[in-house]
Amino acid sequence: MDLEHFARLYAAHVTWLSERYTTALAKAGFDALVIHSGTPKKRSSFDDQYFPLRPTPELQRWAPIGDADAFLLFEPGKKPVLFWPENKSFWERPAAPEATFFLGVLDVRRVAHPELPPGKNVAFVGEDVCTADRLGLRDVNPAALLTAIDATRTKKTEYEIACLAEANRRAAYGHEALRRAFESGDKSELDLHLMYLSSTKQDDQDTPYKNIVAAGRNAAILHHVAYGRDPAKAESLLVDAGATCLGYCSDITRTWARPRGAAGATFAGLVTAMEAMQKRLCAQIAIGKPYEELHDASHRELSALLVEAGIAKGSAEEIDKRGVSRAFYPHGLGHSLGLQTHDVGCATTAPRPDNPFLRNTSRIEAGQVFTIEPGVYFIDGLLAALRNKPEAALVDWNLVEALAPFGGIRIEDDILVTDTGIRNMTREVLPVGGASVRG
Repeated sequence: MDLEHFARLYAAHVTWLSERYTTALAKAGFDALVIHSGTPKKRSSFDDQYFPLRPTPELQRWAPIGDADAFLLFEPGKKPVLFWPENKSFWERPAAPEATFFLGVLDVRRVAHPELPPGKNVAFVGEDVCTADRLGLRDVNPAALLTAIDATRTKKTEYEIACLAEANRRAAYGHEALRRAFESGDKSELDLHLMYLSSTKQDDQDTPYKNIVAAGRNAAILHHVAYGRDPAKAESLLVDAGATCLGYCSDITRTWARPRGAAGATFAGLVTAMEAMQKRLCAQIAIGKPYEELHDASHRELSALLVEAGIAKGSAEEIDKRGVSRAFYPHGLGHSLGLQTHDVGCATTAPRPDNPFLRNTSRIEAGQVFTIEPGVYFIDGLLAALRNKPEAALVDWNLVEALAPFGGIRIEDDILVTDTGIRNMTREVLPVGGASVRG
């Protein structure tokens, strides 16, 4: 990580933010904005332990720090001020910032209480309403202002792109380590989770989301985080895990198979086919295309794959039209990515009713960063519902039962849309999306 390069990009990033926030404040009718980093939350009202702080993303956009009770004051025409209190507690202290180049760009004051501009209409952004009240601010998270700010997060600056690319690079170490471990032995899901953290040099609280490490049937649980403690004898492993860089997230999924019999060979073929399908979907990304059309294309692709594998009967067109693919692939194709794993600004309109879990409904534009993550799963509840419908006749249930112990497949890359095409930030550092390994 070239900190000098990041520092140059960051300075331009702050200039860009200042221009956009000036416009957003004017449209919303405010003179200034205070962003609060947040207050640690109690794990339970019956105890005195706190969760690690997940800073307000709007503050991390300006200053890559993780401290509680910090404030960013933005007033148009003036240098942004970061009120960054020194933590002198002997009980617990936050980690030092990964980089400090913000010190030369922001007006940094190591004080606990922000100084608000007198006589100005100041908005407050943050979760802690009590803190806003103590500051005498009544306009807390005003909807019009948040909508305007969220809209500026849909297109990434060069600094943000660099952070996202670095987050992908860091995550790649973990995915490659787990691929090798799955190939060479029978470690438990917990072992693999801990190996991922070690390989990416992250603590659990540093990851953008709880790592999903799912062996065998557990891969049918889309967000499986209840790790098994016993050695995993399964013939498949799905890992959905990322890393962070200066607050920005990566979100990568890989699936591997160790085929040992006829069903294993069929599943391994599915992994290879899903890899090719995911690449074709990435190739269909085009400026101006509604993301929902790309999601629809993923169901047509999966319908053809189900027929080719013998899981579904009839034509791919019929499988798609009658909604059979949705029992095998219930989630959306992907989502915006940035300071949050499911970043804001690209889902301001609702998806069609048949796409209830789609998290990106925007029209594709240059500068957007989003994921492409098609999947195919053998989920008991969804397949049980399908068995009770006329469409059940379109499914080879014997093959479904043979494949159910493998759980499912998901392959996910992080994509930057450019004026000339796309930049696949994941395959720059992790070329293979899904693969079979030695049995």
